[in-house]
Amino acid sequence: MMRILVVEDDPLLGEALGIGMRQRGFAADWVRDGIAADTALKTSAFSAVVLDLGLPRLSGLQLLRQRRDANDRTPILILTARDAVEERIRGLDAGADDYVVKPVDLDELAARLRALVRRSDGDPRPLLQIGALRIDPAARLVEWHGTAVSLSPREFDLLLEFARAAGRWLSKEQLTERLYGWGDDVESNALEVHVHHLRRKIDPALIVTQRGVGYMLRSPQPSATDADAADAR
Repeated sequence: MMRILVVEDDPLLGEALGIGMRQRGFAADWVRDGIAADTALKTSAFSAVVLDLGLPRLSGLQLLRQRRDANDRTPILILTARDAVEERIRGLDAGADDYVVKPVDLDELAARLRALVRRSDGDPRPLLQIGALRIDPAARLVEWHGTAVSLSPREFDLLLEFARAAGRWLSKEQLTERLYGWGDDVESNALEVHVHHLRRKIDPALIVTQRGVGYMLRSPQPSATDADAADAR
């Protein structure tokens, strides 16, 4: 699951955005002003930010500039009623990754956020392919050797995090922070249970564990056939 931060001072819109994004597979936290957003970004990890410009205490544009000056590369999508071309230019030049004018269709917003996160991960592909594992983040579908795999929402979210970091270790703390919002009640062994289910449903050897380090989805090595084909080219 992608964890996003919604920064919106309008209570009705902020709540609607949070609910709408959660319905579309995101873990969404919501704050109402720029100072609270700055604190959240300094203390928690988010896949992306949905940022209004007209915020109390610290404007959206000021927040954006501060985070970029601090070398924070979290993808930021400006969502605002300000539709003048000059405002768009100012927001993008300040470091925004996308600029959307209200009102916005929530399905389009979700698609734009997924695209931002893919680009920030260095992989613009809409589908993830790791060996025999194929994941469609938008449709939330998984295939293993061409066969569909039925996963719970949380299992899918965890597998997607593993796939985006294939071949790299992820600690339990990193995974928990990425998967759960502030208000979520997380049992101490929840992560271990979900990993167990993924191994059982897909392949016991797919995810490896190293005590004191964390978990890793194996990045498959090229087979002899693949190597021969590459040599032939």
